[in-house]
Amino acid sequence: MDEVIVGIDLGTTNSEIAVWQDGRVVVIEGENGPVLPSYVGLDDEGGILVGEAARNQYTVYPERTVKSVKRLMGSDTSVSLGGQEYTPQEISALIVRQLKRSAENYLGRPVEKAVITVPAFFSDVQRQATREAGEIAGLEVVKMINEPTAATLVYESGKSGGRNVLVYDLGGGTFDVSVVRMEDEVIEVVASHGNNALGGDDFDARLVEHVTGFLRTEEGITDVPARAMARIMRAVEDAKKTLSVQPFATIREEYLLEQKGAPFHLELEISRQEYEEMIESFIDETLEAVHLVLKDARMVASEIDEILLVGGSTRTPLIQRRLEHDFGIAPRSEIDPDLCVASGAAMQAAMISGSRVQAVLVDVTPYTFGTSAIGEVDGEFSVDMFVPLIKKNTPIPVTRSEVFYTAVHDQEAVEIKVYQGENANALDNIEVGSFRVEGLRKGPAGQEIIATFSLDSNGILQVSATEKKTGLQKKITIDNVLSGSAEDALDRARERVRQLFGDVPGNGGENGEGEDAAGQEESGDSIRAQQLLARARGLLDTVTGDDLEDMVDMIESVEAALAASDSNALQTAMADLEDLLFYLEN
Repeated sequence: MDEVIVGIDLGTTNSEIAVWQDGRVVVIEGENGPVLPSYVGLDDEGGILVGEAARNQYTVYPERTVKSVKRLMGSDTSVSLGGQEYTPQEISALIVRQLKRSAENYLGRPVEKAVITVPAFFSDVQRQATREAGEIAGLEVVKMINEPTAATLVYESGKSGGRNVLVYDLGGGTFDVSVVRMEDEVIEVVASHGNNALGGDDFDARLVEHVTGFLRTEEGITDVPARAMARIMRAVEDAKKTLSVQPFATIREEYLLEQKGAPFHLELEISRQEYEEMIESFIDETLEAVHLVLKDARMVASEIDEILLVGGSTRTPLIQRRLEHDFGIAPRSEIDPDLCVASGAAMQAAMISGSRVQAVLVDVTPYTFGTSAIGEVDGEFSVDMFVPLIKKNTPIPVTRSEVFYTAVHDQEAVEIKVYQGENANALDNIEVGSFRVEGLRKGPAGQEIIATFSLDSNGILQVSATEKKTGLQKKITIDNVLSGSAEDALDRARERVRQLFGDVPGNGGENGEGEDAAGQEESGDSIRAQQLLARARGLLDTVTGDDLEDMVDMIESVEAALAASDSNALQTAMADLEDLLFYLEN
């Protein structure tokens, strides 16, 4: 049986999964269609909700629902859900796990490998976080591909001739723009630029400001409760979609809140012109990036033959008009902008698995990577001069080396700091990792140290430093996204996600309508079991003798029942452990 590798678009607002089947791409549908809203929540019983059900719950229980987690990827920000703290990778893994389950239901077989897309302008740590989300969800991430590149595969597959293409990718939370050169079956990314904190969420925020301003000035309402605010956010999102196809939209929410002891009903009409004036500064920012990427590609607007629109936010008519004005050609959008990225990922997956798919990809790094050294910055001596080794828009995979020299006699160690950015002063760039090479051979200043930077096709960076005369070497892979031991942290995250997600029957809780009461009860038991286990493990160091032996046995019984998804055994094991904990804690 041929190996199955799926393609996943893990988006800020929506996510999708696709597979290459019988010579074509199939975007796999879950219970609510091919688009899975990137929402995660907990229901009344503590069961996990992913997708449409979580999105629906958001307006009622925003405090136990998470959205737009992609914007937190690569950060050390924790996400609160059900009184527990999770990393952004773990929340994203729940979304990936849901997509994985939909694919397994469709294909009738396990899915173990995936290609996952990332914004072209994602940093190294953001890419690592995305890879970890896939691994936590139980997938081997065989490759990560830039979203504009993936979309280009779908638009241009099977076409011949040489063309220059601009890919304008505006999603819910990120913006990318790439110039791509097509030459028969070769797709070469020439230059990329973007903003990881600009997208449809910002359009929504402007609409929310407009509505709250109306409430404040016209109705005298200054305090909007969290649930009412969540309803407003949902309403403006729907209005934004309406304004893509209609000149007017009405934001209408009955019984939004109470005002002076009486129910207040919100009704506010917004015109497309008003909306476009609200978001015009964001569009201006994207167009500045467009012209910057043209400069990087050493091209002018007249040299662009086609413009491809990617991402749901590109449905905004103002974007299409502005691009057509600047380039003199109408953008192409005949392929669903929400689905083309996942489709391209599936095509890349098919290539990896050995299927015949037309197109060869040559991608580039959107950032410069380098290290710091003693030198001159802006005419002044500095110990933090930035030395680029891999420059922005270099085709990947790539390896570059540079020689550095010890600064003092008998120097015993050197510290290698790895930076990402374009500034001549290393401290003005982003430090993404560091390590020390110790035990250097004693000798005069000027001993040669060779630094080597290797950036793979997934955009993951490896750095090594070697003392030339002795061969002494130290290396690092930039994988500092999870705290502590990387593999231990991943194992813990996998277990947390498995327990959150694993006991939901059927289609994994994508919406609550398909789950029976027993399924919800099992999911709640899983959460309670984890809480019991955490309490028990916290007491292990304080318990001795027979009590310690009993506790270890009971912990193992609960873990075994969880692993076997044996509800009856789990109930019994939890009851026994709870009795022991009550005895020990009192």
